[in-house]
Amino acid sequence: MTPTEERKEWLRKAPNDSLAKQLSKAAWIVTALVLILVGLMRSPYKIPLPDGWSMSFLPPVHAVINALVSVCLVGAIIAVKRGRIATHRNFMLAAMALSTLFLLCYVAYHFTTVETRYGGEGAMRAAYFFLLITHIVAAAVSLPLILLTFINAWTNRFEKHRNLARWVFPIWLYVAVTGPICYLMLMPYY
Repeated sequence: MTPTEERKEWLRKAPNDSLAKQLSKAAWIVTALVLILVGLMRSPYKIPLPDGWSMSFLPPVHAVINALVSVCLVGAIIAVKRGRIATHRNFMLAAMALSTLFLLCYVAYHFTTVETRYGGEGAMRAAYFFLLITHIVAAAVSLPLILLTFINAWTNRFEKHRNLARWVFPIWLYVAVTGPICYLMLMPYY
């Protein structure tokens, strides 16, 4: 099947507005729960782990997962621009799955482990905090938008999907790229 035929085949699918409406409500609930969870994990009280257990292996895992999300997002944009919609969908499903895995690992780490503080000084400190703050804000803002963009594609509301994706893609890519950069800058202080 040529890319043009593949694209036309996908666009022929009827939109499912009622499912989109239900899933959109769920997306806002999930967003609220995740933001509450992230707020709670900032508490100084940590869940104790059994003796000999440690979640200290997770920060590099977070960085690798975010890097893989970046690769998936770039692969997805290349695929859709070439009209390879099924490939685009597969990359996006992988990006969603990896992002979910990241969130689970991130929450597990921060609920059990004391936060590592950045120890750099001067311009590097300013650069680190600029990247970290913009990363956190972009992650919070992008979460519901990512879910809504995904829902619009899943329910065959492709015009709405494309309109949202134009804005969401660069924000999500920024989050996925700056996460590993922040990790690399913080790595000497673990």
